[in-house]
Amino acid sequence: MAEESKRKVRLGLVVSDKMDKTVVVEVSGPKRHPLYKKIIRRVVRYKAHDEKNECQIGDKVRIIETRPLSREKRWRVAEIVTKGEVVEISPEEITQEDLEKVIPEKKAKEAIAEVEAEEPKEEAKEEIKAEAEAETKAKAETKEEPKEEEKEETEDSE
Repeated sequence: MAEESKRKVRLGLVVSDKMDKTVVVEVSGPKRHPLYKKIIRRVVRYKAHDEKNECQIGDKVRIIETRPLSREKRWRVAEIVTKGEVVEISPEEITQEDLEKVIPEKKAKEAIAEVEAEEPKEEAKEEIKAEAEAETKAKAETKEEPKEEEKEETEDSE
Protein backbone atom coordinates (compact mmCIF):
# COMPACT_ATOMS: atom_id res chain seq x y z
CA MET A 1 0.00 0.00 0.00
CA ALA A 2 2.46 2.61 -1.18
CA GLU A 3 -0.27 4.95 -2.38
CA GLU A 4 -1.48 7.65 -0.02
CA SER A 5 -5.18 8.21 0.30
CA LYS A 6 -6.65 11.69 0.50
CA ARG A 7 -9.72 10.34 2.23
CA LYS A 8 -10.44 11.42 5.78
CA VAL A 9 -10.35 8.76 8.49
CA ARG A 10 -12.14 9.00 11.84
CA LEU A 11 -12.23 6.76 14.92
CA GLY A 12 -15.56 6.64 16.72
CA LEU A 13 -18.11 4.71 18.73
CA VAL A 14 -21.21 3.06 17.27
CA VAL A 15 -24.29 4.52 18.99
CA SER A 16 -27.01 3.05 16.77
CA ASP A 17 -27.28 0.02 14.50
CA LYS A 18 -31.03 -0.08 13.94
CA MET A 19 -30.87 0.70 10.22
CA ASP A 20 -30.10 -1.87 7.56
CA LYS A 21 -26.46 -1.67 6.42
CA THR A 22 -26.05 1.67 8.21
CA VAL A 23 -24.62 2.58 11.60
CA VAL A 24 -24.45 5.89 13.42
CA VAL A 25 -20.91 6.58 14.60
CA GLU A 26 -20.22 9.25 17.20
CA VAL A 27 -16.82 10.89 16.90
CA SER A 28 -15.79 13.16 19.75
CA GLY A 29 -12.68 15.17 20.29
CA PRO A 30 -11.39 18.37 21.81
CA LYS A 31 -11.57 21.58 19.81
CA ARG A 32 -10.39 25.08 20.67
CA HIS A 33 -13.08 27.78 20.54
CA PRO A 34 -12.03 30.39 17.97
CA LEU A 35 -12.89 33.45 20.08
CA TYR A 36 -12.65 32.36 23.71
CA LYS A 37 -9.79 29.86 23.23
CA LYS A 38 -11.39 27.41 25.64
CA ILE A 39 -11.05 23.72 24.83
CA ILE A 40 -14.52 22.26 24.29
CA ARG A 41 -15.59 18.71 23.51
CA ARG A 42 -17.03 18.48 20.02
CA VAL A 43 -19.31 15.54 19.21
CA VAL A 44 -20.20 14.75 15.60
CA ARG A 45 -22.45 11.90 14.49
CA TYR A 46 -21.80 10.31 11.11
CA LYS A 47 -23.94 7.78 9.29
CA ALA A 48 -21.63 5.11 7.93
CA HIS A 49 -22.20 2.22 5.54
CA ASP A 50 -21.79 -1.24 7.10
CA GLU A 51 -22.09 -3.71 4.23
CA LYS A 52 -22.25 -6.91 6.28
CA ASN A 53 -24.18 -5.54 9.29
CA GLU A 54 -21.31 -6.59 11.57
CA CYS A 55 -21.23 -3.51 13.82
CA GLN A 56 -23.14 -3.39 17.08
CA ILE A 57 -23.78 -0.67 19.64
CA GLY A 58 -20.65 0.00 21.68
CA ASP A 59 -18.14 -1.06 19.02
CA LYS A 60 -15.17 1.19 18.36
CA VAL A 61 -14.81 1.54 14.58
CA ARG A 62 -12.63 3.30 12.03
CA ILE A 63 -14.66 5.02 9.32
CA ILE A 64 -13.37 6.37 6.04
CA GLU A 65 -14.75 9.05 3.76
CA THR A 66 -16.35 7.80 0.55
CA ARG A 67 -18.62 8.93 -2.27
CA PRO A 68 -22.22 9.83 -1.37
CA LEU A 69 -24.15 6.61 -0.80
CA SER A 70 -27.42 8.25 0.22
CA ARG A 71 -28.69 11.64 1.36
CA GLU A 72 -26.74 11.59 4.65
CA LYS A 73 -24.33 8.67 4.19
CA ARG A 74 -20.85 9.78 3.13
CA TRP A 75 -18.74 7.39 5.22
CA ARG A 76 -18.16 3.63 5.35
CA VAL A 77 -16.85 1.37 8.08
CA ALA A 78 -13.24 0.44 7.31
CA GLU A 79 -12.72 -1.86 10.29
CA ILE A 80 -14.00 -2.72 13.74
CA VAL A 81 -11.19 -1.82 16.11
CA THR A 82 -12.72 -3.26 19.30
CA LYS A 83 -15.99 -5.02 19.98
CA GLY A 84 -18.17 -3.28 22.56
CA GLU A 85 -19.92 -5.02 25.39
CA VAL A 86 -23.31 -3.42 25.91
CA VAL A 87 -25.97 -5.29 27.84
CA GLU A 88 -29.51 -4.31 26.97
CA ILE A 89 -32.03 -4.67 29.79
CA SER A 90 -35.59 -3.46 30.00
CA PRO A 91 -36.74 -1.40 33.02
CA GLU A 92 -39.09 -4.19 34.13
CA GLU A 93 -36.16 -6.58 34.55
CA ILE A 94 -34.22 -4.30 36.93
CA THR A 95 -34.32 -5.47 40.55
CA GLN A 96 -33.25 -3.84 43.81
CA GLU A 97 -30.19 -6.13 43.88
CA ASP A 98 -29.10 -4.85 40.46
CA LEU A 99 -29.43 -1.26 41.63
CA GLU A 100 -27.34 -1.95 44.72
CA LYS A 101 -24.58 -3.38 42.53
CA VAL A 102 -24.53 -0.29 40.32
CA ILE A 103 -25.26 2.42 42.90
CA PRO A 104 -23.30 2.41 46.15
CA GLU A 105 -25.41 1.93 49.29
CA LYS A 106 -25.04 5.52 50.54
CA LYS A 107 -26.18 6.97 47.24
CA ALA A 108 -29.13 4.59 47.06
CA LYS A 109 -30.26 5.59 50.56
CA GLU A 110 -29.84 9.28 49.71
CA ALA A 111 -31.89 8.85 46.54
CA ILE A 112 -34.68 7.11 48.49
CA ALA A 113 -34.60 9.87 51.11
CA GLU A 114 -34.93 12.53 48.38
CA VAL A 115 -37.95 10.80 46.88
CA GLU A 116 -39.59 10.51 50.29
CA ALA A 117 -38.88 14.18 51.01
CA GLU A 118 -40.59 15.20 47.77
CA GLU A 119 -43.81 13.36 48.64
CA PRO A 120 -46.08 15.56 50.78
CA LYS A 121 -47.01 14.06 54.14
CA GLU A 122 -50.61 13.60 55.32
CA GLU A 123 -50.55 16.80 57.39
CA ALA A 124 -49.40 18.80 54.40
CA LYS A 125 -52.10 17.21 52.24
CA GLU A 126 -54.77 18.23 54.79
CA GLU A 127 -53.43 21.80 54.86
CA ILE A 128 -53.55 21.97 51.07
CA LYS A 129 -57.15 20.73 51.06
CA ALA A 130 -58.13 23.28 53.73
CA GLU A 131 -56.55 26.11 51.74
CA ALA A 132 -58.36 25.02 48.59
CA GLU A 133 -61.70 24.91 50.43
CA ALA A 134 -61.07 28.39 51.89
CA GLU A 135 -60.33 29.75 48.41
CA THR A 136 -63.52 28.28 46.97
CA LYS A 137 -65.57 29.75 49.87
CA ALA A 138 -63.95 33.15 49.33
CA LYS A 139 -64.75 33.05 45.62
CA ALA A 140 -68.35 32.05 46.34
CA GLU A 141 -68.75 34.96 48.82
CA THR A 142 -67.34 37.49 46.38
CA LYS A 143 -69.76 36.30 43.72
CA GLU A 144 -72.76 36.54 46.07
CA GLU A 145 -72.02 40.07 47.37
CA PRO A 146 -72.46 41.96 44.07
CA LYS A 147 -75.78 40.19 43.46
CA GLU A 148 -77.20 41.51 46.78
CA GLU A 149 -76.06 45.05 45.98
CA GLU A 150 -77.67 44.85 42.55
CA LYS A 151 -80.96 43.82 44.15
CA GLU A 152 -80.85 46.84 46.49
CA GLU A 153 -80.16 49.19 43.57
CA THR A 154 -83.07 47.81 41.56
CA GLU A 155 -85.40 48.22 44.58
CA ASP A 156 -84.32 51.86 45.06
CA SER A 157 -84.94 52.75 41.44
CA GLU A 158 -88.54 51.51 41.60
